[in-house]
Amino acid sequence: MLAWRVSISLHAAFFIVALEEALDSYDKPTIFNSDEGSQFTSTAFTAVLHREKIAISMEGKGVPA
Repeated sequence: MLAWRVSISLHAAFFIVALEEALDSYDKPTIFNSDEGSQFTSTAFTAVLHREKIAISMEGKGVPA
């Protein structure tokens, strides 16, 4: 885990902020692994991963990554 935040919602924008914070603070990973939650499969979130050329790996929805 490179960045974290606490929220009562699953809005993608909230998760994008944490992702971009991690990308600004640490070396860029080659793979981002998560479950298939809507926040991680959203167009906006995956666009950041594509822009940064980070491969996407997803486990089943609700399965811990």
